[in-house]
Amino acid sequence: MLGYIFKRVLYMIPTLFGMSLISFLIIQLPPGDYLTSMIATMSDSGQTVDPAQIERLKEIYGFDDPFYVQYLKWIWGIVSRGDFGYSFEWGQPVSGLIWGRMGSTLVISLLSLLFVWIVALPIGIYSAVRRHSVGDHVFTFLGFIGLAVPNFILALTLMYIAYKYLGQSVGGLISPEYAEAPWSLAKVGDFLAHLWIPIIIIGASGTAAMIRILRANLTDELHKPYVVTARAKGLPEYKVILKYPVRIALNPFVSAIGWVLPHLVSGVTITAIVLNLPTAGPLLFRALISQDMYLAGSFILLLSALTLVGMLLSDLLLALLDPRIRFN
Repeated sequence: MLGYIFKRVLYMIPTLFGMSLISFLIIQLPPGDYLTSMIATMSDSGQTVDPAQIERLKEIYGFDDPFYVQYLKWIWGIVSRGDFGYSFEWGQPVSGLIWGRMGSTLVISLLSLLFVWIVALPIGIYSAVRRHSVGDHVFTFLGFIGLAVPNFILALTLMYIAYKYLGQSVGGLISPEYAEAPWSLAKVGDFLAHLWIPIIIIGASGTAAMIRILRANLTDELHKPYVVTARAKGLPEYKVILKYPVRIALNPFVSAIGWVLPHLVSGVTITAIVLNLPTAGPLLFRALISQDMYLAGSFILLLSALTLVGMLLSDLLLALLDPRIRFN
């Protein structure tokens, strides 16, 4: 197993370099650069643009360098010094911006993933075992609503309910009175009180999808000969269901880690903007709009790394879950 992990990690290194090159190239494809966007904004607001200052900024930040020179400088800084470059829009190193957002992003993402599993697992099993029952129809109806309603609409609805009926401040993860206060038990409690809205909203569509997948897979497994044989031998029903069919039907849950992690980090940008969450999505969105290439490229590189780590974790968990899978 250790040999398999070591081999996979070795494969991840050139894959990451390839992803970084492609992401940097994609960011460079739109015409112009950050200075072009800045000049257009200044011109629209009636400000004068000093050509000498623009040329000096181009020389300082290397905008006139060829693409491969800019890429090599950026990737060498990451590998040698952990330096992800400089954010032109924010006027500070990219690493400080990224790590300042990744903490809250990972907390919300992991809790949303746990919410998806905790809710979808029992409902999916129930719907498969009690097919076409009243409960199955109710959960199917709610699942379709979860898939159909956009996350930002659900966000606005829950924000209204929290403010109108619960008296809770909405938006962000901390109430205004705790924004500048040092961390304490009261601030932690306020943080946890704000978490339930983004967790439900971000996890809603994923929960609905996982319920449908688990229901379909488990329904298929429950009609296979080994299940019929187990029932014929007199095994208790819970053992018949949980021993093997559920384990095999859980494969999509585990294999989904590879795409769920980056999706939870970046795929809910509109929801994060509506809720005013200090997560990575809105910052990546602003970086792409303003063509802040080092900030956008660093975020995309981290999302690529999350995808690779998620795929490795899903493969390892699948091998532990399913005895038919062997490490090679």
